[in-house]
Amino acid sequence: MSEPLIKHLASEQRFTLTLADASAQLDYHVNGKVINFHHTFVPPEFRGKGLAEKLVRHALQWAQTEGYDIQASCSYVQRFL
Repeated sequence: MSEPLIKHLASEQRFTLTLADASAQLDYHVNGKVINFHHTFVPPEFRGKGLAEKLVRHALQWAQTEGYDIQASCSYVQRFL
């Protein structure tokens, strides 16, 4: 398996992780200096491979670097906080 590519699509308030022909995504909403990660999706064929974890860790690191107060209404992201 090749290395996944993570992109931040700021205009869509989304992080994507692309591997082969499929993409996982992590959606967020910003309100002032608060960022709420509210939805994570990984295609069924890529589940159980740690891809959601890579995606969430990347997004949380970005949010911390940017100085956001982090919230999570997504249960998967809640596990990291």
